[in-house]
Amino acid sequence: MPVPHDIPAETELWNAYAASAFDAEAEPSLCWTQYAGHGPGSELLGSPDSVLEVGCGTGRALAYLAQQGVKATGVDLSPRMVQLAGERWAPLGVRIEQAEILDWLATDTARYDAIYSIFGAAWFTDPSRLFPLVHEHLVPGGVFVFSQPPAIPGAYGPQGMYKGGFAGKAMFTYRYSYKPTVWERLLLRAGFATAEARVVEAPQAGYIGTLVVRARA
Repeated sequence: MPVPHDIPAETELWNAYAASAFDAEAEPSLCWTQYAGHGPGSELLGSPDSVLEVGCGTGRALAYLAQQGVKATGVDLSPRMVQLAGERWAPLGVRIEQAEILDWLATDTARYDAIYSIFGAAWFTDPSRLFPLVHEHLVPGGVFVFSQPPAIPGAYGPQGMYKGGFAGKAMFTYRYSYKPTVWERLLLRAGFATAEARVVEAPQAGYIGTLVVRARA
């Protein structure tokens, strides 16, 4: 059953997140895992001329790619984050737009060599709706890559998530968690030619790993 996403309420949540997450002094960086300097790098995207980041947050990954000469576009739900990241990275040619990603993809007419999400919209959007739209916006042979924490064993499907613990205003969103084989099946069902989902182990034993998923159109 679809979960009842409340986009205005989730926009408020991500605006609140922006206030603490954005660091105006941070340098461009692309890291798929939650551990700095750990895991694969931009090679997962191939050698794209153009990329789209869905749920781009601080925009640091877009800035990193723009420095490599890639035409970099991002979409984020938070107006505050878009303002902060857009101003910070505009000198590098990064373009960031504010929108709900499903609505934005439904009207965007461009195609991209690579689309990606790092703990972003691919984690917080119904994959049965997102994946077909992503596939439509990739050039033939283009890649879709996303990362997020792996599912907790036995806890699959949409998961409710409060912001900032369990005290204060009830601000929440939904994230989606599945086994790697299910992610692969969802991508193939959406029209992708290949899909591979794996868990990159954390640099320290017993720590949380990172689910990294790569599909080719």
